[in-house]
Amino acid sequence: MTSEPILTAFELPAARHSLFGDSRSWLDYLALTKPEVNFLIVVATFAGFYLGCHMAGRDFPFLRSMNAVLGMLFIASGSGALNQYIERRFDAQMRRTARRPLAAGRLNPSAVLWFGIAFSIFGIVYLAAAVNQLASLLALGTLSYLFSYTPLKRKSPLCTLAGAFSGAMPPLIGWAAASGRLSFEAGILYFVLFLWQFPHFMSIAWMYREDYARAGYLVLPHDEGARAGFVNWQTLLPLLLLIPVSLSPAFTGKASVQYYLGAAVRSAGFLYYGVRFAFENATPRLDSFLQLRSFTFRHYLC
Repeated sequence: MTSEPILTAFELPAARHSLFGDSRSWLDYLALTKPEVNFLIVVATFAGFYLGCHMAGRDFPFLRSMNAVLGMLFIASGSGALNQYIERRFDAQMRRTARRPLAAGRLNPSAVLWFGIAFSIFGIVYLAAAVNQLASLLALGTLSYLFSYTPLKRKSPLCTLAGAFSGAMPPLIGWAAASGRLSFEAGILYFVLFLWQFPHFMSIAWMYREDYARAGYLVLPHDEGARAGFVNWQTLLPLLLLIPVSLSPAFTGKASVQYYLGAAVRSAGFLYYGVRFAFENATPRLDSFLQLRSFTFRHYLC
């Protein structure tokens, strides 16, 4: 299926042929970096840094924390641009992504490619120079999703699993930036974010399932009978596992009673909305989807 009918329906502008577009193209380059995604990455990186300092009993080094966040921001921006470069032809076939700068033809693909490479390399080098080599090495691992999750989206519904490994790296990077090492507590942060991603993405994949199918993405099984079951277990199993993982700081003896109460209540609430999303029939499912999406972001930010 070609992209022209969708692009025509949205009345997208013709491609610009100059390397960097006109004077307004900087807004398109900003959109390439996916600011809304970067906000969540910055939150996770900073949280990992703060907790890494706290658990190590160290004073909070504000400048180092800003360096860690800035380096991670460059890497995330570069990888976001590279992902859109790789998927530009498929993005043009989806209503949800057809307006993206590269898919809509507003930017030169070569310029976007070098923009993504430059930002990614600069971020990795910046972390190594301004923070430490462990944080830089872990940040390099986040780019692996370009070679695993991105191509796997067109081959197997297990792409979410592949992407979750690199997607959960930001708190580890923050922790490593603060302490120069990893620990059991850092692993807890990693697995909390690892599990969080499944219900988060399943809610997106379910709502845009027709759009993904139109572009040839296999994020959900093609068979309708298997699709609902796949969404349900990829939503509920991680949410069930999230409860013991969230409460596992009990093994360290360093968490407060308030933490246990908060983690238990929020994990149970997350599971409640996941159950509603998974088991309600098609009529109220959009409402359940919106509630689950809203709770995923509140859970992430808390």
